[in-house]
Amino acid sequence: MEITELIFVPTILFMVVVAPIWLVLHYRSKRQIGQGLSETESYELEKLAKDAERMAQRIQSLEQILDQESPQWRRHHE
Repeated sequence: MEITELIFVPTILFMVVVAPIWLVLHYRSKRQIGQGLSETESYELEKLAKDAERMAQRIQSLEQILDQESPQWRRHHE
């Protein structure tokens, strides 16, 4: 058996079986990325942003309370 025959058969199998599946999966993932966020994902992102804003306000309030009650707290915890 020649080397060209040994390379030819796996190459044909790759081109007929593996390459088409690879291309389909590749372009399917590209299409999903291009579509952006789904409605559920947008809702969850908006909810997380609101939760983060509320947490930031709470942290700010707690820091103000600590500043009034224990002005040296930042030095001990930074």
